[in-house]
Amino acid sequence: MIFITAKFRVLPADADRWPEIAAEFTEATRREPGCLWFEWSRSVADPTEYVLVEAFRDDEAGAAHVQSAHFRAAQETLPRHLVETPRIVNMTVPQDDWSLLGEMAVAEQD
Repeated sequence: MIFITAKFRVLPADADRWPEIAAEFTEATRREPGCLWFEWSRSVADPTEYVLVEAFRDDEAGAAHVQSAHFRAAQETLPRHLVETPRIVNMTVPQDDWSLLGEMAVAEQD
């Protein structure tokens, strides 16, 4: 799977509205057949920073994503709400879902 984490620093005036600003792009991406997940979180340390965690089934699905009409639209509309170019980590990993964090295993409840 293609696993991507990106950090978006949003203009302070737009920070509270970022989920709404990115909503169309987010929903269209989640509907892509090769999208495994596409999830936004807001930083607790910096309220103007949003972290996007996304995954795609394979290289083909990742390529389809960046070639989609909604991705091109996001390239046109989202940057005007950003302080800087988003930073990204993009890796291919040999799995297709989240693994358990064994070091913090939770005992089964009765």
